[in-house]
Amino acid sequence: MSPRSTAFFHDEKTFWHVPGGLHALFLPVGGWVQPMAGSGMAESPDSKRRIKSLMDASGLSARLDVLGAPLASEADLLRVHPLDYLRRFKAASDAGGGDLGEVAPFGPGSYEIACLSAGLVIAAMESVLLGRHRNAFALSRPPGHHCRREHSMGFCLFNNIAVAIEALKARHGLGRVAVIDWDVHHGNGTQEIFYERDDVLTLSLHQENCFPPGYSGAEDRGQGAGLGFNVNIPLQPGGGHASYAYAFERLVEPVVDRFRPDFIVVASGLDANGVDPLARMQLHPESFRFMMGRVRALAERHCAGRVVVVHEGGYSEACVPFCGLAVLEELSGHRTEVQDPFSDFFALQQPSERFDAFQRTLIDEMAGLHGL
Repeated sequence: MSPRSTAFFHDEKTFWHVPGGLHALFLPVGGWVQPMAGSGMAESPDSKRRIKSLMDASGLSARLDVLGAPLASEADLLRVHPLDYLRRFKAASDAGGGDLGEVAPFGPGSYEIACLSAGLVIAAMESVLLGRHRNAFALSRPPGHHCRREHSMGFCLFNNIAVAIEALKARHGLGRVAVIDWDVHHGNGTQEIFYERDDVLTLSLHQENCFPPGYSGAEDRGQGAGLGFNVNIPLQPGGGHASYAYAFERLVEPVVDRFRPDFIVVASGLDANGVDPLARMQLHPESFRFMMGRVRALAERHCAGRVVVVHEGGYSEACVPFCGLAVLEELSGHRTEVQDPFSDFFALQQPSERFDAFQRTLIDEMAGLHGL
């Protein structure tokens, strides 16, 4: 890749979103008071800010085109979310914060920050679609993949990826889009929004029954025109690198090859790492580098390398920055001198061959559901 062919979209203001919590009753967080570590909510700004800090310290930021973006407009949001939802969210945000339900609390000013988060994803996708950059990463916060059309959920207030896809379809006639979601939690909001569509392939690898609680989804394949264009790969708790590698080989790559997308978006939750507090998987930074490499190969094969990575979850302040750096290094083709302290350690803690064989059997069954 040529220098700066990868764009990195972020804005300091996204780190100032307050995800609620009891601390908000006692501390004046929000406005000009920056959210702090140890605030009592897993979705704190620090794991995301530390991605950018590690990029800066390692020299990777200097090799990327670091950019900001305008807020998503109301017209952009209305292609996905109804006006009543926008009004309720805005009113609560202006009144000091609240919770619209399903564990998605927010503080003062979060409406505008959520618009900015969606705007970063729109700008990243538009830049790649129009050929300004070969690929891009959007460090979006609050995240989006749980947000449904009319309901917030799981820290997600707008469905950033869905808003961006619909914006680019409206503005530029974007064709087939494959959304590959490797967040450890199911991408239920994105699935719901595109469940009856054949122009957007939604594919989610997630820990079975983790979040939404009790959801697996292996047999949910879409509906109407969308039948066959929704793929869920629920993996067993404790699954490690080999489980994800086999899922890519057996399902992710064949499904994307069959779909032949014009554009690929990765919903890049980094919470399948082995020390994340909200899941029980065993990935490490090199696992995310591996998956990013496979997605890049798919993008080269089908859509001239056009891929945008959108940050979703990831709650270990120690491990997430190294996972994010691995994704960005693989996406951009630039390796830094950083040596992560997790991959060798977790390589020794991977599941047994018996476990891997059992997981492969389950993945084979899922592949059969999709005619593979």
